[in-house]
Amino acid sequence: MHSKVVVLGAGPGGYPAAFAAADHGLEVTLVNDDVAPGGVCLNRGCIPSKALLHVAKLINETREASHWGLSFSEPKLDLDKLRNWKDRDVVQKLTGGIGQLCKARGVKLLEGRGEFTDANTLKVKLKSGETETLTFDHCIIATGSSPAMPAAFQINDPRVMDSTGALELKDVPKRLLIVGGGYIGLEMGTVYAALGSKVTVVEFLPRLLAAADPDLVKPLQKRLESQFEAIHLNTKVASLKATSQGIVATLEGEGVEPEQIFDRVLISIGRRPNSRGFGLETTGVNVDDKGFIPVDAQRRTNVPHIQAIGDVAGEPMLAHKATREAHVAVEALIGEPAEFDNVAIPAVVFTDPEIAWCGLQEQEAKDKGIEVNVVKYSWGASGRATTLGRNDGLTKIICDAKTQRILGVAMVGVGAGELIAEGVLAVETAAVARDLAETIHAHPTLSETMMEAAEGIYGQATHSFRPKRGGH
Repeated sequence: MHSKVVVLGAGPGGYPAAFAAADHGLEVTLVNDDVAPGGVCLNRGCIPSKALLHVAKLINETREASHWGLSFSEPKLDLDKLRNWKDRDVVQKLTGGIGQLCKARGVKLLEGRGEFTDANTLKVKLKSGETETLTFDHCIIATGSSPAMPAAFQINDPRVMDSTGALELKDVPKRLLIVGGGYIGLEMGTVYAALGSKVTVVEFLPRLLAAADPDLVKPLQKRLESQFEAIHLNTKVASLKATSQGIVATLEGEGVEPEQIFDRVLISIGRRPNSRGFGLETTGVNVDDKGFIPVDAQRRTNVPHIQAIGDVAGEPMLAHKATREAHVAVEALIGEPAEFDNVAIPAVVFTDPEIAWCGLQEQEAKDKGIEVNVVKYSWGASGRATTLGRNDGLTKIICDAKTQRILGVAMVGVGAGELIAEGVLAVETAAVARDLAETIHAHPTLSETMMEAAEGIYGQATHSFRPKRGGH
């Protein structure tokens, strides 16, 4: 077999690349070594986790509604039904849609594992057991990433899980230990706590979500402290031991009980790029010491007809970054003047409250010596947040001190993941604060917090007041 373009991996980078190439009239083969198209994100990542987070939010809201005079009996959990809804009605529905789009676009989908034998050839071991030899003119590598599992935690016990195992939702453990206070651990902790687990989070660093603005983490941590059994910062999990009573964890941290027992343990300390084990070394493509494939602005590797996108091509490991890279890679492949030059890649943590940010952040500006104006607008002044009973939000805008150009946006609160899109557009289009402030936002909505934060850059926000320096 020969194909003009081969895409290796059918995740949120791979299948959009295949579709874009086909839309430009190219002959495309998409090689997928997964249970179904969609990659980790769709099959056992972003999508199923958000389905479960929606359920967790609903459970929590039924409990909180008593403050508004509305009481519900305690929810009854049908775990099999919940699991089937997640797998069939959500995941399979979406993966089936990708398969249909492949057929509609004329993309040849090969279900099997591809392995390079040289820079222009793949051997694909199909799920049927047969092997196809596939030659190509161009290849886009989109092999993604996998959960990191340190050797010390590999004790060959199914009760020690990575994110994939946690999403399988085999049971609701009475006691759950989460190793790592990043976004995956906190999202899954939110789910299991709502379903009834006593969740303990252990984080080696001095705070949760080390990559996020501390102002955003504070409201989230306060809420999680009321939902979780414990959050231990500056603490190390020295070892795990399987016993008939549970997994015994040895913890090292000030004031922390050194030996604790849990029914399940979730290891969520990050992800590693999938750049090994498929013959990449036969192509001459470079791999750095972290396992990433270095690429240029057109997503080309050092072997020009081979490109790489998504998690395997470097940080940030985000599905939407992979999708954008897919379009850049294909446009560059057909000779259009394209490059990956986005300055605002949004990051969202889908906890409750959600955290989202894009562009230059406050601490980053300080570290780089960039003079900025920063305005924080509390959702305590938001009418819409008040009607939701959720005044725990905050919107921040970071602007150039001289020009008022918006350099970054950060927020925490209900629906922050949806609201950040306006911030991304503002940063990407070099909007100034007045552009946002003078754009009419519907009332009453949470989006008004963007407008009022922007007002605070050059004046006073309508629903808050900041005394001028010196008291005048």
